[in-house]
Amino acid sequence: MRVDNSDSDVLIAGAGLAGRLCAWRYARAGRRVRLFDAARRDDARSASAVAAAMLSPLAELAVADAQVHALAQQAMALWPDWLLALQADSGRPVYFRRAGTLVLAHAADGGSLDHFERVLRHKLAPAEQAAIHVLDSAGVAEHEPALAGRFARGLLLAGEGQLANDELLVALARALDRFRVHWHEDEPVQQLHADGLRTAQGEFRAPLVIDTRGLGGRADWPGLRGVRGEILRVECEGIALQRPVRLMHPRYQLYVAPRPKQRFVVGATELESEDAGPPSLRSVLELGSALYSLHPAFAEARVLRIDAALRPALDDHRPQLRRHGGVWQLNGLYRHGYLCAPALVDQLLQETT
Repeated sequence: MRVDNSDSDVLIAGAGLAGRLCAWRYARAGRRVRLFDAARRDDARSASAVAAAMLSPLAELAVADAQVHALAQQAMALWPDWLLALQADSGRPVYFRRAGTLVLAHAADGGSLDHFERVLRHKLAPAEQAAIHVLDSAGVAEHEPALAGRFARGLLLAGEGQLANDELLVALARALDRFRVHWHEDEPVQQLHADGLRTAQGEFRAPLVIDTRGLGGRADWPGLRGVRGEILRVECEGIALQRPVRLMHPRYQLYVAPRPKQRFVVGATELESEDAGPPSLRSVLELGSALYSLHPAFAEARVLRIDAALRPALDDHRPQLRRHGGVWQLNGLYRHGYLCAPALVDQLLQETT
């Protein structure tokens, strides 16, 4: 068995969002990094790839707690500068907008919108209340002309944003190549310890070992489970949205995140299931019908992809960073990966540099 302990001082297991961000931040700080993953870098089935990448600290507070909200606020302060630095490091821009989130409900579901607003206002600090703008029909039309006349009222959550996760993952990969990060694709990590890790290729040693494997690390983190998420990617030339839209419903919240070239990422399902198979017909029909109810032009949308993935979650649904057995572990990102990951990665760098 080969032993390699000569050319790295950071070993990272897991090349999803958190792993790539860690590798990038350490590499640009001058550290020598090796990154290991069980899949290839272009794997489209990971939790990082199957995501809408909405940056919604206010909207998520309705179903999350103060700790997640605090992490999200920290991450929102980091994302703009990090994306500018990443563009310089990779030579690739990443679609990023911060035009707020529009929350809507059909007349029959107005109670769900009322409940959402009450919960949000109850959880928000007084200084943050001004970020909630109550809109009437004219206000909805002003902010989203495509939806004029379709909704009597709504909420605009100012300051929220979104990014294109596919572009981000590619840009991170390009930056890691430019920083000469050793990327071990198709090489699952078998064991981690305080001064290294082992794969089928041998032992690798370094003073800093980080585990960001998501569900791949569940053997080292009891209680970690998978929560199934499903998304639909469509292209629709007949409609344009300026910002993400959340459509309230008694059973679920539909979200529609616009992308360049009139493409949209649509999702709503969140199932307590560890089935990683293709989406069900019921899920696809529910997503499609809810999207059509947002605007009938979506009836002509072209379906580009239908994806499902398992998101790593802990019982309290809080992302966590801890040191266990000498290994730093970042896991449990659940549905808050893009929302919270920069804050946790930045905390890790501060703890280890």
